[in-house]
Amino acid sequence: MNNPITALVVMGVSGCGKSCVGESIAEKIGGYLIEGDQFHPAANIEKMSAGIPLTDEDRADWLTRLGEELASALETHDRPLLACSSLKRKYRDRLREAVPGLGFVFLELTREEAARRVGDRPGHFMPASLIDSQFATLEPPHGEHATLTLDATQSIDTLGQQAADWWRAFGR
Repeated sequence: MNNPITALVVMGVSGCGKSCVGESIAEKIGGYLIEGDQFHPAANIEKMSAGIPLTDEDRADWLTRLGEELASALETHDRPLLACSSLKRKYRDRLREAVPGLGFVFLELTREEAARRVGDRPGHFMPASLIDSQFATLEPPHGEHATLTLDATQSIDTLGQQAADWWRAFGR
């Protein structure tokens, strides 16, 4: 890799383990985790709670805000991480524009496993009925610069360690 990874996005479909793996990475490297779901506007949460998939337009301001949060965290914290679905290439590119040197950890999961996990997750606004729309939107980042793909069926600790080791190898 030419440039060191300065910040990291843990990405994938709902239920892949973004938040848990992000917490694990942050713990292992002394990083600072930003939970992307906390920045959704109320209208987005209402739509998803009602089983209505978000559009690119719905995600636009949210992605801008996440880029701002990550850029700000980079100024005040070592090794900031963002847990964010980043399903499309253009979403990832938008975050890359906000934070040069951004790396991605893609937690790859089957549709069936994602549906099972989301169905078993209590108290989250994302219903299992939206899993199909997540996979329809997903543009896997295979071959993209500064991207690590991991099998999300591994343990949280294993995933966190693999991602932390990768970031240490390619970080600043």
